[in-house]
Amino acid sequence: MTPSRVQAAELLRRLGHAFVGHDAPDEVFVELCEAVGPLVARFEASPARGRWAMSLAGMAESSLFGEPPGDGERLSHFPDCVVSGAANPMGTAIAVRREADEAVAEVVLGAAFEGAPGRAHGGVVAAIFDDVMGYQLSILKVPAFTGRIEISYRAPTPIGAPLVFRARVDAREERKLHMSASAHADGGRVLIAEATATFIIIPLERFVPGSAEVQE
Repeated sequence: MTPSRVQAAELLRRLGHAFVGHDAPDEVFVELCEAVGPLVARFEASPARGRWAMSLAGMAESSLFGEPPGDGERLSHFPDCVVSGAANPMGTAIAVRREADEAVAEVVLGAAFEGAPGRAHGGVVAAIFDDVMGYQLSILKVPAFTGRIEISYRAPTPIGAPLVFRARVDAREERKLHMSASAHADGGRVLIAEATATFIIIPLERFVPGSAEVQE
């Protein structure tokens, strides 16, 4: 993943929030179309790229398959992740770290994620919960998929304000990981949502698409 790709993704995320959050004059949109249109055509004419077209050796560099992260260290998985990937222009770009046995994410949601006025869309909150709980897999060093997730919304999720999500594993039952998580605003003083989920542990060869042993 090149630095220029990550930088471009960050710029596109800024563009998306500025596009939604500001009332620019119409000539700015015309200029945007004229400038970006040819670039979009060049991207579409380029060879197709698969996010999963990476070797197990390359995947081992992420905290999911490499050494377990230490307390306080940054957690990472795939740079193209739609929720937290730094190289995905559609994502939230949450920053996740390990605190003891918890996965902790900090994020400020921009205008593009607004649902009701001044509030983040509930689906965005749910996606962040799912992703932060998924980072527990980096701590436990097991591949798994979400089997069930349930969200309880306790207060409006503000746009443009710091949010903190925390996820933990409550129990492990054979192939099942039972997790819970919470999200707070206002420096941890306001509980905005809670979540519970069950993740299903799978063999590594089933986690990697393209494996001869994957049966869908």
